[in-house]
Amino acid sequence: MATRKRSNKTATRKYSSVVVDGIERAPSRAMLRAVGFKDDDFRKSQIGVASTWSMVTPCNMHIDKLAAEAVKGIDKAGAKGVEFNTITISDGISMGSEGMKYSLVSREVIADSIETVVGCEGFDGVITIGGCDKNMPACVMAMARLNRPSIFVYGGTIKPGCHKGRDVDIVSVFEAVGAQAGGRMSSREVKQIECAAIPGPGSCGGMYTANTMASAIEAMGLSLPNSSAQAATSAAKLRDARAAGEAVVELVKRDLRPRDIMTRKAFHNAITVVIALGGSTNAVLHLLAMAHAAGTRLSIDDFTRIGKKVPVLADLKPSGHYVMTELVAIGGIQPLMKMLLDAGLLHGECMTVTGQTLAENLAGVKPYKRNQDIVHKLQDPIKKDSHLVILRGNLAPDGAVAKISGKEGLSFTGRARVYSSEEKALKGILNGSVKKGDVIVVRYEGPRGGPGMREMLSPTSAIMGKGLGGEVALITDGRFSGGSHGFVVGHITPEAAVGGPLALVKDGDRITIDAEKREINLLIARREWAKREKAWQAPKPNYTSGVLAKYARLVSSASTGAVTDSH
Repeated sequence: MATRKRSNKTATRKYSSVVVDGIERAPSRAMLRAVGFKDDDFRKSQIGVASTWSMVTPCNMHIDKLAAEAVKGIDKAGAKGVEFNTITISDGISMGSEGMKYSLVSREVIADSIETVVGCEGFDGVITIGGCDKNMPACVMAMARLNRPSIFVYGGTIKPGCHKGRDVDIVSVFEAVGAQAGGRMSSREVKQIECAAIPGPGSCGGMYTANTMASAIEAMGLSLPNSSAQAATSAAKLRDARAAGEAVVELVKRDLRPRDIMTRKAFHNAITVVIALGGSTNAVLHLLAMAHAAGTRLSIDDFTRIGKKVPVLADLKPSGHYVMTELVAIGGIQPLMKMLLDAGLLHGECMTVTGQTLAENLAGVKPYKRNQDIVHKLQDPIKKDSHLVILRGNLAPDGAVAKISGKEGLSFTGRARVYSSEEKALKGILNGSVKKGDVIVVRYEGPRGGPGMREMLSPTSAIMGKGLGGEVALITDGRFSGGSHGFVVGHITPEAAVGGPLALVKDGDRITIDAEKREINLLIARREWAKREKAWQAPKPNYTSGVLAKYARLVSSASTGAVTDSH
């Protein structure tokens, strides 16, 4: 492959040499000696290792060990590894509470913090290690902004819990709450599931947002092959971290950078794999944000175009039957990607962090064994086209994202039951106010309105737990957890807080959602629409100071990724 030519002895130390070379940099070297630098280290490339380790969530509680392995790999390859930390939050713990408003905000804070440390300290290359929903796209956004040789390492998936002989996970607990409210489960059994669902470290076990984003990042070429399909506590994951440390040193030598990899075709590869896996709606939001950071052209309409020709092949939770560890056991996503490549659905010429193209990486990959039923053949798809459906219409002129597995049907028409917050909607579902045939409208939960665009896992799980999954729809300017399923539409734009059409809906209005026509419409007369538009007044902001207020002032529409560094 072609590489950039190096012109001097500091070519592999483009950034660190500015910090440590020369007599005038003696104070910098003095500081670094205190953290373990020796004379030889000042002549080496410096590689930052951004760890999202934290004890606030099981998703990230083991990442300190992975970061240590990455540093070992860097040092072995002849560079100097320097570990540093950034924050993470827990969606699963904060879900359904006011705290969840900080979730999407954390993506921006994490990206900003990694960019800040690497930019300040003069690292020549970067490894980022993420384990939960928001810190993963945040890591990639920082990598793209900095555009220094970089590799992403996924923290790995959790092993499933077990209750009465069946696999359980965090979504099982949310749905158990709904089942108890509907009289279909005892409080004692809810407690049993609560105690069994999370047996140790790792990200939520279905094809929820964490596993979706890890797969997308691997498909894009920013992590080593198989990084997305390893258990958090496995020896394979430790080897992955160490191998990434060695590989990033080679990337520095070659001057191969994220924006060389994050091309439009690479994003199309990521979208293709997300669809084939039946991945989370959050992939739309995060891939748009990652493309924005890389300066790569991508829009929600790309999901429609690609989705028309890519089938859903993986029978994974939440809509399917299996968990990520079972996909790991049959070979992960590499055989799936080889299948898609051979069918002409992936761009094999895209460069990856191995220094080889995607096609070269997949050349020796063997197909899945015949007796597995987790990943279907292309000739026998679970759904012939994408489950991620971009809707437009008078309720979402700038677009909305639906998750349509096919099990809930392809259209829904019902009467609106309107709530101005997630908490009020959840209360209405649990107390029986929501009835068969309702379209639950949850508004003022968008990026600005919330602020923070909360995930609606509590309401959607309550719907499923109460047995209403096929009987009601839920639409929102907020978003959904990767664990949400049922007839759900999120990311409705423009959002209600800026005067979007969702703000005009009243109880009893007829709303129709058509996945085949890709439309979502409010069925009221034009005169009534104009009357409501004229009467609407913007609500007062929920926060006037602090990070949430700052976020609300800066954030863009969900249809462009809900980013805070618009340019």
